[in-house]
Amino acid sequence: MVKTLLKKQFAEIFRSYFYDTKKNRARSKAGTIAYIVLFVLLMAGMLGGTFGAMAFSLCSPLVEAGAGWLYFALMGAIAILLGLFGSVFSTYTGLYLAKDNDLLLSMPIPTGAIMLARLLGVYLMGLMYSAVVIVPAVVVYLITVPFSGAALLGCLVLILLLSVFVLTLSCLLGWVVAKISVKLKNKSMVTVLIALAFIALYYFCYFKAMNLIRELIANIAVYGPAIREKACGIYLFGSVGEGNWIGMAVCTAAVALIFGLMWKLLGRTFLSLATATGAAEKVKYTARREKQRSAASALLRKEFGRLSSSANYMLNCALSTLLLPILAAVLLVKGPAVVEALSSVFGGIGGAVTVLFATALCMAATMNDTAAPSVSLEGKNIWIPQSLPVEPWIVLRSKVLVQLILTLPGLLLAIVCCLLVLRPATAEAVPLAVLPLCFAVFFALLGVTLDLKRANLKWTNELAPIKQSFPVTVVLLGGWFLAAALAGVYLLLAPPFGAAAYLWCFAALMAAGSLALYLWLRRKGGTVFMEL
Repeated sequence: MVKTLLKKQFAEIFRSYFYDTKKNRARSKAGTIAYIVLFVLLMAGMLGGTFGAMAFSLCSPLVEAGAGWLYFALMGAIAILLGLFGSVFSTYTGLYLAKDNDLLLSMPIPTGAIMLARLLGVYLMGLMYSAVVIVPAVVVYLITVPFSGAALLGCLVLILLLSVFVLTLSCLLGWVVAKISVKLKNKSMVTVLIALAFIALYYFCYFKAMNLIRELIANIAVYGPAIREKACGIYLFGSVGEGNWIGMAVCTAAVALIFGLMWKLLGRTFLSLATATGAAEKVKYTARREKQRSAASALLRKEFGRLSSSANYMLNCALSTLLLPILAAVLLVKGPAVVEALSSVFGGIGGAVTVLFATALCMAATMNDTAAPSVSLEGKNIWIPQSLPVEPWIVLRSKVLVQLILTLPGLLLAIVCCLLVLRPATAEAVPLAVLPLCFAVFFALLGVTLDLKRANLKWTNELAPIKQSFPVTVVLLGGWFLAAALAGVYLLLAPPFGAAAYLWCFAALMAAGSLALYLWLRRKGGTVFMEL
């Protein structure tokens, strides 16, 4: 039974790589390979390469100073933070809110088997994110030090212990969120607030850790022995990677103990939390006159209701709504220093600083992507908007407008702050303000268009269209790539016609693309939507 459940769980996780839901058939081998290669390049190439470079800079000085254990303690702590950050958002949904929980629990299947299958899905996510930190660290260490069997075994044990520890922490945090959520009416907002607090704590710890690492390396002869004496637990944890048998035994026993306690806790509460309907507020009926709304207004309200009802949707696709005002504040506080630094580096290229600021604004404009999974999130209920007595374009327009309403106010604030800090000439100020707005409109329209062409309406977990879909990947990475190309091309070519004309060219390109997508959605998009 467990084998069957595991097969089902992994099939759900990797379904988009092997099955084309739009054409209702398995992908070709070439398509599957392309998807897997792209994923590997993103995870191993970008993230793994970044942490590999960090490990390379830390390993030699720490090992030469006799503090290899400190090297593994630092890299292991970063791996735990990243693994927890990558898996915690899907833990609550994957364990307690899976769409087929009721179906599985109604069958003669042991609760422990269902829990095990769910936990392995969470474990896989945590392992994937923690491995992009600790695996490069292990490879760099084994290349740097003379080979020994104990060190190799210690590194393997460390990878396993980190993955299990991340799983334990993710499950405990998911359990806390579940216990709080069943007591409150608006579960999604509670989950979002907890996640935002966790994100803030993560980045606070990250920046503090970077400063601490620099301080440790500079004063390793002083701090190394002090940490080893006063923080024995950190020393034992780091010594696992060096092949210390005592460290391996103690850390393995500790991780096994807390995992056992977590499993016992989940075993006692899983059934009640997975079947809980949450607190229901008793409302006294009061007759009142409801204001009549237009079809467009009602559909827009429905889209916002869908967004606010899903913590995963808000966290993964609308987080930039909060980040854009933060960017505006940062521009006002740190902007002059950034302008001075960029001018000292790129001062020889006229208008380079203006183009770089435009690049930052364009990247920020594309970080909201609520439109990209909006059609797929209709799921099996897509017949409802299809049967409404309104033009299909009105339905699609509401999905575009949600993203624009969430993005444009914060983006305009960031643009104003950018202009106040940079104070460019009028010729550069106008395209600097127009280009990010064109970016925002283009990628909102592109998200709906791609989701119409590659809609996934047969998902069992909403994370599939929100985090694992082709439209979301293209919109996010495409926005960053195009914004990076904006700066890269200018810095490489240094066109003689100046930054203002260059920005106008990009703005015109985005405007033309937006017009083409708009016309396609008006003329053909409705037909495609009705045939889904």
